[in-house]
Amino acid sequence: MDQAARHPVRRGMCYDRIMRWILLWIMACAIALTAACGGSGDPPDASAATDTVAAAHGNSVPRRGAATNAAPAQEFLASARVPGGDVHFGLLLRGNSGVPDVFLANGAERIRVRDITVDGSHYTMRLPAFNSTLSLQRNETGFVGTLTLVKRGGVEQVMPVRAVPIGTAPAAGPAPTVDFTGRWSAHFVDDNGDSSLAVGEFVQRDDSLTGTFLTPTGDYRYLAGRVEGSRFHLSCFDGGHAFLFTAAASDPDSISGHYWSGTAWHERWVAVRNAHAELPDPNSLTTLHKGTHRFPFSFPDVDGRIVRDGDDRFRGRVVVITLAGSWCPNCHDEAAFLARLYDRLHESGLEAVGLMYEHYRDFHRAARQVRFFARKYSIPYPLLVAGYSDKKAAAATLPALDRIHAFPTIIVVDKKGTVRQIHTGFAGPGTGSHYTQFTRSFTSFIDRLLAE
Repeated sequence: MDQAARHPVRRGMCYDRIMRWILLWIMACAIALTAACGGSGDPPDASAATDTVAAAHGNSVPRRGAATNAAPAQEFLASARVPGGDVHFGLLLRGNSGVPDVFLANGAERIRVRDITVDGSHYTMRLPAFNSTLSLQRNETGFVGTLTLVKRGGVEQVMPVRAVPIGTAPAAGPAPTVDFTGRWSAHFVDDNGDSSLAVGEFVQRDDSLTGTFLTPTGDYRYLAGRVEGSRFHLSCFDGGHAFLFTAAASDPDSISGHYWSGTAWHERWVAVRNAHAELPDPNSLTTLHKGTHRFPFSFPDVDGRIVRDGDDRFRGRVVVITLAGSWCPNCHDEAAFLARLYDRLHESGLEAVGLMYEHYRDFHRAARQVRFFARKYSIPYPLLVAGYSDKKAAAATLPALDRIHAFPTIIVVDKKGTVRQIHTGFAGPGTGSHYTQFTRSFTSFIDRLLAE
């Protein structure tokens, strides 16, 4: 999904009070994780990402080795500073010595960090599939350090980070005066004046708030935060993106606020409560040029070998083509789903290929990122280095399409080579029932094509 932005918490609000509320929320999440509550009815691939565990689905956090299994978890509230305020996320460590198991926590989601270096009291935590790094120094109160995200063109965004142990913050602030639970029709405007639509879906329990925004290009994954009076704060750090949403209610059915993504992207937004809020049909947003029925492509794989749509591996098979990028959060959710779908249906005639548009113009740097991405999800189908992550530049490489509206975009081609569907965006497991509905309907669609 493309970037957007958010707004700071109330200026007169004390930082310690904010930390207090968020810490209490993280404690509740940790209790739920330890209890390993029953399944939510989501499909098996809702936690398909190899480094991701959805605690709400009843999965316990995986651990390495017998000694680590016995070690108690160290739970911290981490805060990454963006211009609009703090992006809060949980930092969970298991293991009393050496290199611990580390997880990032966003509401119900747990993301395992596998590339960790410990040098004395300094911890370097890398998330290579996103090309992000947490560099933290342990001290007597927790951790301090930086979060580095790499954006288009290799531009680095560096945010200060601090993490404190769960349970060390003061008591909570004013009780909520608004219940934000429900479905909201939202309108976002960026700093250039460009606007977009979204649908917010939130669940509030006491002063704890979780949910996400669905957009025509995807979703904002697992957001979690607090409600104070008539205001709320939602955020997440998913390994590659630091999202912060803040809002205030002018009345129980109207809210306005700000959105920040990282250190540079900002949008203002307004929303009204609307149980029937809808987005455009994702199968109608991207189309082929008039008179075109096929989708030709020719790009190198990560080793430089050219792969074309007319190659033998694609002939007479149903082919799923995804336009994606390792930097794209919804592309990660999509890859987890497609890898499992491919494993299940490949022998029945399904083929797939990923056309990857990366933040680097240099082939070798782009190919390196694609390799990390493929390794994270054990992707069994070829990923091609198709171009640069700018949508206009990417569209120029695919003349059959009217445009590229979003990453990811899925093109489905039948056994005769005819395009049967183009699906813009991807609603991931953070959207709950929307993810369930899409994965079921898409799988049924592929089954029908395979039966033709």
